[in-house]
Amino acid sequence: MFLKLANLSLLVLFPIAWFAPLMRAGLLPLFALDEISVISGLQALWESDVVLALLVTFFALFAPYVKTLGLALVQFGLLKPIALPALGILGKLAMADIFLISLYITLAKGIGVGRLETAWGLYLFTACILASLVIGMLTRAALQKAARAAE
Repeated sequence: MFLKLANLSLLVLFPIAWFAPLMRAGLLPLFALDEISVISGLQALWESDVVLALLVTFFALFAPYVKTLGLALVQFGLLKPIALPALGILGKLAMADIFLISLYITLAKGIGVGRLETAWGLYLFTACILASLVIGMLTRAALQKAARAAE
């Protein structure tokens, strides 16, 4: 029951993380904002680079949310456990977005253009992704244990 509740809580926490400030920046060429969130970053990307915006939208929004929904379906018996490997791949793809954000922060700090600070939303978003990966692994283990016990 705990895994189900933890997974369902991610359906609420992911949208909060998307709108939460990932970083605070000043004088960055791409963003004319003080606080940058996943959503505000995507809005700026759509204006400058549509292909990268599509990629980041998939990594940041669709991959983790579809994985969480799919895992909930498996947990409630509405989707067969055979889907777990595909859901695991979606979770790993969501980690790519954390990598992209971290790379952007590192590059911006290295260039020394303006001031850049990480904000609480980056930690929330990272925690959501990591929690989703752990919940997926624990769900898989619980289902395997239940299947062994049924044999």
